[in-house]
Amino acid sequence: MLRSLLIDAEKCTGCVQCELACSFENEGEFNPAKSRIRVFTFHHEGRFVPYTCTQCAEAWCMQACPVDAITLDAGSGAKVVNAAVCVGCKVCTIACPFGTVNYSSSSGKVVKCDLCGGDPACAKACPTAAITYVDADQTGFEKMRAWAGKTDAGSAASA
Repeated sequence: MLRSLLIDAEKCTGCVQCELACSFENEGEFNPAKSRIRVFTFHHEGRFVPYTCTQCAEAWCMQACPVDAITLDAGSGAKVVNAAVCVGCKVCTIACPFGTVNYSSSSGKVVKCDLCGGDPACAKACPTAAITYVDADQTGFEKMRAWAGKTDAGSAASA
């Protein structure tokens, strides 16, 4: 059974341990700017929202890649960027409707969450279980949409 990240933003304290764990796992340094997960801060509401690639079933990033550098890892279900094939054209960054595929100026390639090969560092590092690695059936776009709607409504009310 496929697994995926489940994010419960209500549990997030904004500690950014997920960002630090991700950058260390993937880049070998504690640098949130190099993380593949981001914690967005909504100051007016006093809330934090961890956000990363949702590993879309349709995966527009994968479909848009002109050199087929993004492939499906059958074991984890992650859409993975093969840096040896990636030409750094950034078409996938434009195709991603969630903005979770990013260009790395240091490598000249794109990077995105690959679920750490099936053992996500962000989930292991989260002290409040705001990020967990669960059966894929427990996650979904509708949950993300509901949270986004809640955040937009809160922003509009405070404006």
